[in-house]
Amino acid sequence: MCSLRTTWAAAAAAVLVLGAAVPAAADEGGGFTIKDPRITESSGLAASRAHPGVYWTHNDQDEPRVFAVDSRTGKTVATVTLRGVGRPRDMEAVSIGPDGYVYVGDIGDNADSWNHVWIYRFPEPRSLKDITVRATQYVVTYEDGPRNAEAMMVHPKTGRVYIASKNEDGGGLYEGPSRLVTGGTNVFRRIGEVPWVTDGAFSPDGKELVLRSYFSARGYVWSGGRLGADHHVSAPLQGQSESVTYTTDGKALMFGTEGEQSEVVRRDVDKSDGRGAGGDSPSGSASGGGDASASDGGDGKGLAVPAGAVVAALAVLLALRSRRRGRGQGA
Repeated sequence: MCSLRTTWAAAAAAVLVLGAAVPAAADEGGGFTIKDPRITESSGLAASRAHPGVYWTHNDQDEPRVFAVDSRTGKTVATVTLRGVGRPRDMEAVSIGPDGYVYVGDIGDNADSWNHVWIYRFPEPRSLKDITVRATQYVVTYEDGPRNAEAMMVHPKTGRVYIASKNEDGGGLYEGPSRLVTGGTNVFRRIGEVPWVTDGAFSPDGKELVLRSYFSARGYVWSGGRLGADHHVSAPLQGQSESVTYTTDGKALMFGTEGEQSEVVRRDVDKSDGRGAGGDSPSGSASGGGDASASDGGDGKGLAVPAGAVVAALAVLLALRSRRRGRGQGA
């Protein structure tokens, strides 16, 4: 086992080489690089409603703050510090509701041990500058016990909050109460089964939910507050695939990753033939599909990337998980 670190390092290099071998079309224009040296673990991404071209993001383990990044330059144009909340444990997701508020999910729990997690909420600033704002803190629990989660989505029409738990064997989709309350605990109830999820996003019209994992993404028809037919969604292969959001016009998905100078990749949504975001036609399954494979294999559920890249990326993922377990509640 003494050579395991060397093996993982070689696998990481292989990901970079094989990733470069993917056709250029897989890395479409319109993305950007996050240039702020303070942002090293971008774990969530949300398109600003008030400021076109600006995206909110945050580190997973940090002081209570979020960053507004201009997609045209990759530079941070505002840092918002949250007042009135406790010290975050593991911030994993950000979403914007129809009320014009930004929601931050402090929902990471690698050991499935927290008896509660938190959601922070604050009004999206009208002007972009470094400010401190008073935020509301909500206490959240799950009806079936503690869960690790990295995906929190606010429905753009109803304002209801949903969380997707993260598990290698498949997680659950949890629905929050119709309105979050501050005077008690907000219990989230399991309403569906989903694959391994690191982030998710509703389309601006609220009719589709996209969930991504480390190697793939799936879209689901959203109807009556429940998952409908699902289909493959084209997603880039990234070193630590952590985030996804729709552009405000619903024409594209933006995929983010962790790391210094991390890249946010744009993938256009193709609905000209009734399909989802660059994917195949719906499979009719409401339970989610399998995670990525080296090719579709005829079922439309795999991620079309080189097999070697998947194997190498998996090795890197194992290394990351080992490193994070060693340092505690990161995700």
